Amino acid sequence: MSKQRNFCGRTRREFMWQAGGGFAGTALAGMLGDSFFAKQARAADDLADWKNPLAPKPTDFAPKAKSVIFLFMYGGPSHIDTFDYKPNMIGMDNKTVKVKTFGRGGHKNQGRIVEPRWKFKQYGECGKWVSSLFPNVAEHVDDIAFIHSMSADSPIHGSAMLQMNSGEILSGSPCLGSWINYGLGTVNQNLPGFVVMLDKRGGPISGPKNWSAGYMPATYQATQLRSTGNPILNLEPNQIQKTTQRQMIDRIQGYNREHFQNRDDNTNLAARIASYELAYKMQASAPEAVDLGQETAATRDLYGIDHPVAGYFGKQCLLARRLVERGVRFIQIYSGGNHNDANWDAHGDLKINHDLHAEETDQPIAGLIKDLKQRGLFDETLIVWGGEFGRQPTAEYAKGTGRDHNAYGFTMWMAGGGIQGGVSVGKTDELGSVAIEDRFHVRRIHATILHQMGVDCNKLSYFFGGLDRRLVGVEGAEPIPQLIS
Repeated sequence: MSKQRNFCGRTRREFMWQAGGGFAGTALAGMLGDSFFAKQARAADDLADWKNPLAPKPTDFAPKAKSVIFLFMYGGPSHIDTFDYKPNMIGMDNKTVKVKTFGRGGHKNQGRIVEPRWKFKQYGECGKWVSSLFPNVAEHVDDIAFIHSMSADSPIHGSAMLQMNSGEILSGSPCLGSWINYGLGTVNQNLPGFVVMLDKRGGPISGPKNWSAGYMPATYQATQLRSTGNPILNLEPNQIQKTTQRQMIDRIQGYNREHFQNRDDNTNLAARIASYELAYKMQASAPEAVDLGQETAATRDLYGIDHPVAGYFGKQCLLARRLVERGVRFIQIYSGGNHNDANWDAHGDLKINHDLHAEETDQPIAGLIKDLKQRGLFDETLIVWGGEFGRQPTAEYAKGTGRDHNAYGFTMWMAGGGIQGGVSVGKTDELGSVAIEDRFHVRRIHATILHQMGVDCNKLSYFFGGLDRRLVGVEGAEPIPQLIS
């Protein structure tokens, strides 16, 4: 067909593309769908057909959970002041004992006991001891599995957080949410498969490395979501309409010779179009997903949305439930930001620190559990609670109640998503300084999460640097069997 020019010097095809500010082209792109673009491009090897990297993928076996909500208590909550009851410490305050510890202050062989500052009480049919820091979460202990013998390889925040998130103490590896995005794809093509929400006081140490895709393509990294203002940064409605649609249309014009004469451009075209299309879809879908005005007053009260202390974290937990309903696979919420007492890092006054952060999170977490159960989502949503490590039984300084870091033995818990409720596994010594029974490394938590999502962690790999890399490392790992119902 000849390129007869009319319509002010444009071809008829160009006129159709640009008519109405380009919306005709956008509509056509939507009607053509992924299958059309896949025919126009090849995979990176220039042989296989291009496939959407976030398309849903089959599981290795029947999953118990469809989504994960990881409640990350940044800074290191004290296990012996929350869920790991140590009655033998009562009456030992300020007594110097022989105990080996390793934290920010280095290796020590003795220390001054800091007696727990909160009273413990038994809850539920399982009789679980919980401190007065978490009275609302305590009401749900029959739904929770506690792991009291966690261990990690580093007592330093930066490397410990990287390990909890990516399995490695060094930066550059994909985090857990990225592995799930890569292994399972995205259910809702209008929203990210992996979302992270930060504390209002700022992000944690190492920042985006904690939700990075590492050596994987950036497609699999997290999208930061905010509970106030524009939910997704750099996704302003006007910007999307004026820029992303225009860019999308320009690339859709791969009909013309400029794109199709170059095979390298041809290879990447569909992937680029998909990224612009996802940005537009997110801009259209995210506002509805984060619109808490759709929620009833009773639901808002359940999460403590209007509570002066718990309100912010409550909004994030409610957003997490809304995202789970819409098919987002992995959501991570950080309690604690910035440094020192802005998070759970209680080096100074333990009571002031933990009173604040427990009050911020206790009601929202309990509300999340109750709300998921009411909506029939609890059994298919895996909740994970914990920090990068715990805290020592002894004081860090000569005076005061602050505790140093403890990676030798600490507590995490899981609930929902096929997890056996009302159980406690593992054990630390009578002071809570080190795990002495059923010691579980961070890799075992990762293996359990992937298992509940229907993924064999020892098979899920990504080829990089000449090796088949895995979240659980070359050693591999197995899920914690006592937790699985």
